[in-house]
Amino acid sequence: MSADRDDERARLEEIAERSIYAEGTNGASIRYGATVFSRFWRGGSCLELGPAEGLATELLAEAFDELTLVDGSERFAAELTERFPQATVVHSLFEDWEPARSYDHIVIGCVLEHVDDPVGLMRRASGWLAPGGRIQLCVPNARSLHRQAGVLLGQLPSVSSFSEKDIAHGHRRVYDPETLRADVAAAGLEIEAEGGWWLKPLSDAQIEASWSPELLAAYMQIGEQYPEIAAVIYAVARQS
Repeated sequence: MSADRDDERARLEEIAERSIYAEGTNGASIRYGATVFSRFWRGGSCLELGPAEGLATELLAEAFDELTLVDGSERFAAELTERFPQATVVHSLFEDWEPARSYDHIVIGCVLEHVDDPVGLMRRASGWLAPGGRIQLCVPNARSLHRQAGVLLGQLPSVSSFSEKDIAHGHRRVYDPETLRADVAAAGLEIEAEGGWWLKPLSDAQIEASWSPELLAAYMQIGEQYPEIAAVIYAVARQS
């Protein structure tokens, strides 16, 4: 087990070293997603699992006086400690960490596709919720418009296949709305709200070469109207 943990820590550091989470359209999507999640915040305390470069954390730090950040990368944890001195930053694999308190909000943003046991993580996190607390989850969507185009163009064998970006990010699976709902239910959680954002018609490279920030923001918003084919899907869940 220790060897497996060491391998996972090394994997996370390698991903952090060449991280592209904050770049281009991906960074814009993370920031937009934080504004979507903020509609459900009601103050109190918050735990963010896997903040990476801390793009969503920027908004969380403004919204919550009590903020805990847990990341498996030592590199990311050190950067987060420097950027968010008001937060409690923990360098740990999620599987090895147990909080000493409960939280009103737990944000698990684009993490489930990375971990070995997403259902187990959600089940453990549900035990960290304060009464009336909520977990907010998001994942990339296999049915995203750009992935469907990629299949038709012969760039992907199927919408659930790993793209070059999936591999670079260290993804272990690609969710669609049904598989996300199934995993949330298997974790003993009940979905109260769900949706998506970012109607992405082209590849990141094509968009970043010619789109203005205003056009990108518009397509982030349009994606909320078409969650089944949006690039990112989300759920807000509570203990069932």
